[in-house]
Amino acid sequence: MYRRNITHILLPLGVALTLFVTYHHFVKPLVRATSPDSISAESASEPAPEQPAPTHPMPAGEDAKPVRALDQTAVPATQDTAFLETIRDAIETGNLAVAESKLMTLPPGLLADPAAKPFVAILWNNLGLQQERLNGTAASLKPFKKAAALDEQNAVIQLNLAHAYWEQRDPALTIDFLSRLATLAPNEPFPHLAMADLLYEQDKLDQAAAHLTQATERMKQDPGLQSYYQMVTAKVRRADQAESRMAARNSTHFIVKFDGGEDQATWTTVLGILEDAYRDIGQRIGHFPSKPITVVLHTKDTFQSATGSPAWADGLFDSVLGRIQIPTQGATTNVNWLTNVLRHEYVHALLHDRVGGSGGFVPTWLNEGLAMQLAGNEWPDLDQVMRGEMQVIPLQYLEGSWVQLPHNVATLAYLEANSATHFLIERWGMSRVDELLTSFKARESVAAALQAKLFVSYEQFHSRWLDTFQQRRT
Repeated sequence: MYRRNITHILLPLGVALTLFVTYHHFVKPLVRATSPDSISAESASEPAPEQPAPTHPMPAGEDAKPVRALDQTAVPATQDTAFLETIRDAIETGNLAVAESKLMTLPPGLLADPAAKPFVAILWNNLGLQQERLNGTAASLKPFKKAAALDEQNAVIQLNLAHAYWEQRDPALTIDFLSRLATLAPNEPFPHLAMADLLYEQDKLDQAAAHLTQATERMKQDPGLQSYYQMVTAKVRRADQAESRMAARNSTHFIVKFDGGEDQATWTTVLGILEDAYRDIGQRIGHFPSKPITVVLHTKDTFQSATGSPAWADGLFDSVLGRIQIPTQGATTNVNWLTNVLRHEYVHALLHDRVGGSGGFVPTWLNEGLAMQLAGNEWPDLDQVMRGEMQVIPLQYLEGSWVQLPHNVATLAYLEANSATHFLIERWGMSRVDELLTSFKARESVAAALQAKLFVSYEQFHSRWLDTFQQRRT
């Protein structure tokens, strides 16, 4: 989320008093009442919390996810029956390395046996389920692919592969793949939900709505997909309501939608800024989007009501809709403002693409800090505006959503995010930041990621950061 540079309003005495009063009357009660583990890990760039959709698009939790194991008890009678029984027993007893090794070294000719081949597919499938249970979805992709290649008509195996593709945001999850799956498993809602999701990302809202209707008709078959269903429904319906009459222009990496009359100058300016950001920021962060990013340009009057953003926001990246949204009043007459907002929100979109697709999240103080550092926004250093006794908000309490923060607390939060992220980059470099992002993608906590990648505890990082600008003030 982007807010204006507030250097010109930070009168030292007034700010010191405001921050001190706000901290004691708002933040301290929040800190006392809320533990870090209970704070929502939403992106700061989300819409206001009245939106019902979940903050990251996971189809279901582990408990709700359907168990798609296949019966492996009846080993087919072949000359290699004993060998297959050994693999089956290894899977059942949890000796997964042994099972995988044997599956990789099957006796010559075994797969030519029409009775043995589908059973080997079942073994690979069940091995994948066990590996997923122990090591996560990424570990299951290889065995599921092996199983799917051996038995292309087994709906259970193909569904398992589709779920794994989806959770890993694997590009192999295509419309063609899902269309074949929908034919193979006609009563399953997941292929239609996933197609609606993909078509939404391609800005094909009518087709997405059609598949969402088909998924709705089949939802009783898989109630564990309820959270994913709600998320896709919210995305498609909200986008359709807000954008159905908008005009659009595409570039190589962006879709820009405009609320209002056609304005070629605005489109040209916006797309130029975005393509520059794509090259520049992508190189600095070492990541480029896996798909085109949609940017919605609202009129000044509709921006806040359409996005649910706080009054102090000048733009946002909506992580539920996957869209950058900004007001365009005076955009072409204040290109510096427009550039700052677009680059700032593009960083949020890039981080979401880098981390959020797997259900991971970047703590908000780092998410906003990276947007400020990489977008080139000019903000005052924290030590320049803090006077007297220093009262800062602990970073642990700036990990979740900021949308309900009062104006003055939000100001302090942005200053802290900028300062702490600058310290992180200056001290450890962008390569370590990238390692942290990998940890967040794997859903590690901030404390665990800092300890593993920076070799300091959360508390040590916090105190060393404070020491750096404390020294500048003396």
